[in-house]
Amino acid sequence: MHPSRSRCTTALFGSLFSPQEDQPIYMAVKGVVFDVTSGKEFYGRGAPYNALAGKDSTRGVAKMSLDPADLTHDTTGLTAEELKALDDVFTKVYKAKYPIVGYTARRILNEDGSPNLDFKPEDQPHFDIKDEL
Repeated sequence: MHPSRSRCTTALFGSLFSPQEDQPIYMAVKGVVFDVTSGKEFYGRGAPYNALAGKDSTRGVAKMSLDPADLTHDTTGLTAEELKALDDVFTKVYKAKYPIVGYTARRILNEDGSPNLDFKPEDQPHFDIKDEL
């Protein structure tokens, strides 16, 4: 099983991103962790979108922002236009171009840390049960 197929905590997620050339580059959008290594010219060390890597950058993607305050999972206060942009980029860029390697803890756990019983891997984007066996 891929190391991030399990719950991806902030500490684990941060450790999976490495500026070293031979390490994968991960980022999350909407709680879905993508391997963006094939786009290292965009997300690698010194690249224009490197600030998005190694974290859930949902708000930054929605706002098309690299401001450190926007590099978070929090979508509170986003406009309808920003939420639509987020959905478009999530579907047309990330889901279309990059493999999903896991989900953040926020996506699969409730705020109290208990399992989110509504989370079903088979309902998640790009889930393929044979990858889990």
